[in-house]
Amino acid sequence: MLIEQDKVVLIHYTLTDEAGKVLDSSSGGDPLAYLHGQGNIISGLESALNGKQAGDKLSVRVEPADGYGVRDDALVQQVPRRQFGGADLQPGMQFHAQTSKGHARVVTVTRISGDMVTVDGNHPLAGEVLNFDVEVAEVRDATQEELEHGHVHGPGGHHHG
Repeated sequence: MLIEQDKVVLIHYTLTDEAGKVLDSSSGGDPLAYLHGQGNIISGLESALNGKQAGDKLSVRVEPADGYGVRDDALVQQVPRRQFGGADLQPGMQFHAQTSKGHARVVTVTRISGDMVTVDGNHPLAGEVLNFDVEVAEVRDATQEELEHGHVHGPGGHHHG
């Protein structure tokens, strides 16, 4: 069965940066399961998997625009420490914030200087070239429920609790 729109795909993968450092991997665990064509994974990897089948192995280089986006310096802001409600802040901590347009965004604390905190709303991998080594473990038809929900249920997928 070929990978195409609305198929459930299970992949084993290792993600490395340009220096070869492993950023993420399914090695030693369950494969990642996703619903193809639903934007569940980054577009550069999804398009490279189109038409593949179980057993296929591939290496995929994903440029920032097809990964987690290009870095946007406008998403780096300084905010008063009091907006964090007295939390014991440390660089690297992440918070959910609302944008001025009401969208939810994860921000990462990058610097603390006196009463001002620098936060970065870019994805931590924004601007990075991503290198995936992928093995397709399984391709199957999606269930009606998975199609209605837009994601995979069960092993490697989403669990409703």
